[in-house]
Amino acid sequence: MQHLKERYPRVWSFLAARFAPGGYLGLHLTIGFLISALGLWIFLGVTEDVVHNDALTQVDVRLLNWLQAHHGPVRDQVFRAISALGSQWVFVPLGLAVTVFLVIRKRGLLLEGWLLAFVGGFLLNNVLKSAIRRPRPLAGAGLYHSWSFPSGHAMVSLIAYGMLAYLLILLGTRNRRAQIAIVACVALLVLAIGFSRLYLGAHYFSDVVGGYAAGMLWLSACISGLEVTRRWRAT
Repeated sequence: MQHLKERYPRVWSFLAARFAPGGYLGLHLTIGFLISALGLWIFLGVTEDVVHNDALTQVDVRLLNWLQAHHGPVRDQVFRAISALGSQWVFVPLGLAVTVFLVIRKRGLLLEGWLLAFVGGFLLNNVLKSAIRRPRPLAGAGLYHSWSFPSGHAMVSLIAYGMLAYLLILLGTRNRRAQIAIVACVALLVLAIGFSRLYLGAHYFSDVVGGYAAGMLWLSACISGLEVTRRWRAT
C-alpha cells in the first residue's frame, strides 16, 4: 500500500479524496455515484429483458397469475388504499405542502432540489413509458390508460418519499435511531406500494423493479447534487 502511494502520488491523492468523509467531492459523492450506477445497471438489464421478452417476462406472467388467483375483498381494499399512497392524488398535495414549507423556511437550495427531484421524476417516468411502450397486463388494461413499464407508482414513490426522508433527516432530528426509523418506514411504504401494484394487476414484476431502479438512479443523483452544492457553499 505504501509502495503504491509513493509510486503514484497523484492517483493516490485523487482516490483518497474520493473516499474522504469531509469535503464536497468526498465519500458521499462516491457513494451517490455508485448507487446511481447500480440503478442504471439494473434498469438497463430489466429493460433489455422486457424489450426482448427474455426469461424475466415469464416470471412476470407466473407471478401475475398467482396473485390474481389469491384475491379477496378485504385484501383488495387494503391494497387499493396502499396503492393510493403512490398516486397523484397524494403526491400533488405532498409536493405543494413541502414546497410551501421550504419557501417559508427560506431554504432555497433545498427547494430547488425538491422540485428537481419531484417534477423531474414525473417527467422521466413519462419519457420512459413513451419510449418503451409496454402494454398493461390484461387484469389492469381496462382500468389504467398509460403504458406499463416502468411503474410510475414505484418510481415516483421512491423519489418523493425518499426525498421527504432526506429532508426530514436534514432539517429535523439528529438522533440516529430516529433517522434509521424514518428510512425504514419510507422503505417499507415504498415496497408496499410496489407490491400493491402487482397485486392489483396494474403492473408486472419487471415494471416495478424497473421503476425502483430508475427512481433510485434519479433520487441518488438529486441528493448527491444537493450535497455537493451544500458542502461547496460551506467551504
